Amino acid sequence: MADPTQPTPANTNTLEPKPAAALTEEAKQTFVVGAAAGSEPHVEDAAIRPFQFRASDQDLADLKRRILATRWPDKETVGDDSQGVQLATMQKLADYWANQYDWRKIEARLNSFPNFITEIDGLDIHFIHVRSKHENALPIIVTHGWPGSIVEQLKIIEPLTDPTAFGGSADDAFDVVIPSMPGYGFSARPTGPGWNPPRIAQAWLTLMKRLGYARFTAQGGDWGALITEILGAMAPPELIAVHTNMASTAPPEVFDALRSGEAPPPDLGKDEAWAYERLEQFFTHGLAYANQMGQRPQTLYGIADSPIGLAAWFLDHDQFSYRMIARVFDGETEGLTRDDVLDNITITWLTNTGISGARLYWEALPRTSSGFGIEKNNIHFFEPIGVRAPMAVSAFPEELNQAPRSWAERAYPNLIHYNRLPKGGHFAAFEQPGYLVDELRTAFRSLRR
Repeated sequence: MADPTQPTPANTNTLEPKPAAALTEEAKQTFVVGAAAGSEPHVEDAAIRPFQFRASDQDLADLKRRILATRWPDKETVGDDSQGVQLATMQKLADYWANQYDWRKIEARLNSFPNFITEIDGLDIHFIHVRSKHENALPIIVTHGWPGSIVEQLKIIEPLTDPTAFGGSADDAFDVVIPSMPGYGFSARPTGPGWNPPRIAQAWLTLMKRLGYARFTAQGGDWGALITEILGAMAPPELIAVHTNMASTAPPEVFDALRSGEAPPPDLGKDEAWAYERLEQFFTHGLAYANQMGQRPQTLYGIADSPIGLAAWFLDHDQFSYRMIARVFDGETEGLTRDDVLDNITITWLTNTGISGARLYWEALPRTSSGFGIEKNNIHFFEPIGVRAPMAVSAFPEELNQAPRSWAERAYPNLIHYNRLPKGGHFAAFEQPGYLVDELRTAFRSLRR
């Protein structure tokens, strides 16, 4: 459901809420959330409302028109990607987007899963919820990141919920919940500040309890990794374990060296030295987008007005992911397809959530959420936050933080699983769903009952 407190843009997509489904007694309960001074308290509606999305033909035609009308800049003056996303890559992407890409395919796939909306802490939250046909399935909430959406996780839903059809046993089954973060995709866009990662983690706990789960697990990458680790630090009794593919493991002496700009600690092992080198590269050359969104997200009008501007902004997340995507548009076979890349960008374009999603970086600065931001020196990413719940780590070779086993054992006192994968990068569920599914089955197998 569209947020009635927000202005409705022209050519609005059709958001189609349906009558509420039968609810548990817990789901029927309402509670009071904070209200501005002098206003009536808001009574939260805990109903869970079925949801589907269909983009209007007018919006899809407008998207194509805007792509074709792009005013292109000059070609970069260097022969590599050191100046950013390259002109040739963007022109290939634009040609495919305007002339071959079909949004209706991913739209139909999204709508083939049970989608819902529910109000949590005053905001409408969208989520996919698929229950396994197998008894004693283990509930898991999976959180996407930036630049991302629920599209990232679609490939893992069926192997997790129906393992016998995908090389597993009935004992490997999961019930899967995949929410859209506030300001992303089909969730409402916050109209005031305060939706930082700890608040999102608390909302996910509310969501899982509202769905009737007395025990559950959690998984995430990128922002989803941080939100999942915050859940692990909160360690509510319902949470039995968490898993991440982007671990926050770098020890204090590593951050001290990064802050000072001095040489790395002298006693690093081979894997640790490689991890340090990757972190130094990322913090020195890879955070332009995070600095902008963390400080001045509202200034990014171009990504709300130009689909090519939005696409370029999304592609410039990290060097390894960008190079993979560039190869895809050169015709090579990689973990992602051209449609995968554009599915994720197009859902953001059609929901006009480019800037509302960017504000999560602003929210995570220490002024609003101490300890979970990027701060002046860009060094809160990957810093341990005190996870107390049982923790599982999957380390992919092209992830931003390489998370050596020694760092993981030090950061997580209750580490129940660690594995280094042979292939994959930052968007694990999107790029290498088979590996991630196997990791989740293995990591949580001992916790089932």
